[in-house]
Amino acid sequence: MAATRAIAAVAGQTASCLLSKRPFALKQKPNSICFNRKTFVVSKRLFSCNAIYNPEVQIKEEGQPETLDYRVFFVTNSGKKISPWHDVPLHLGDGSFNFIVEIPKESSAKMEVATDELYTPIKQDTKKGKLRYYPYNINWNYGLLPQTWEDPCFANSEVEGAFGDNDPVDVVEIGGARRKIGEILKVKPLAALAMIDEGELDWKIVAISLDDPKASLVNDVDDVEKHFPDTLTAIRDWFRDYKIPDGKPANKFGLGNKAASKDYALKVITEANESWAKLVKRSIPSGELSLV
Repeated sequence: MAATRAIAAVAGQTASCLLSKRPFALKQKPNSICFNRKTFVVSKRLFSCNAIYNPEVQIKEEGQPETLDYRVFFVTNSGKKISPWHDVPLHLGDGSFNFIVEIPKESSAKMEVATDELYTPIKQDTKKGKLRYYPYNINWNYGLLPQTWEDPCFANSEVEGAFGDNDPVDVVEIGGARRKIGEILKVKPLAALAMIDEGELDWKIVAISLDDPKASLVNDVDDVEKHFPDTLTAIRDWFRDYKIPDGKPANKFGLGNKAASKDYALKVITEANESWAKLVKRSIPSGELSLV
């Protein structure tokens, strides 16, 4: 049976503007431009809409887990479906970001936001009509940063000229708690790994939830090495090797095969947010991607 369960309000901060034909009110910021009823801040600032209300978000499950028709939708208190990719805000204004859990730690079902479906619900990935699983459990909470997009037409000169993978930016959350599918966490970025998957650039932002007991101890890549020893190496090795049991080659990593700093991670997030803004205002063809 479908079930609805409440999750945290979007970190108690600003909510994003809902997409076309949905009512909202905006607080205008200096140096901003409105496109299609949304506000995108220009220059180096993050693109994000600020609504004057803070709706609590719920998730609504449809279908049974580990079936082809299973979906996790995001809905407002009034029952309206929203997109976790487009409608949940990215930046919270205090150096932290919203992170949406797709895959809880110590699980193997390959869950992901369906970027080509209306309202982009979370579903289990498939290949040739069969549900996909990792060959072994992932050891961290894994998911996405909303309002980001890795442009498949942009070649990154700093990472072997690799093009974006056409998805939101991925996050590996290293906190101790096992989270739930669809949970929205307030996180701070700590590092970035430049994974190259079959020639595509697939960033992995290493972050920690602010409610984790160790969150105050870690603020950059060196702190991760100190307080979570060997974790960065373990993350890199896990993502390097997880396709090998299926007969595929190991993934590669750019930037000297090392984790980049927090500042570099913030640069990656800002660029991906700018690409998302161009996508939703239709400056870039969307192809099969859903913008609702």
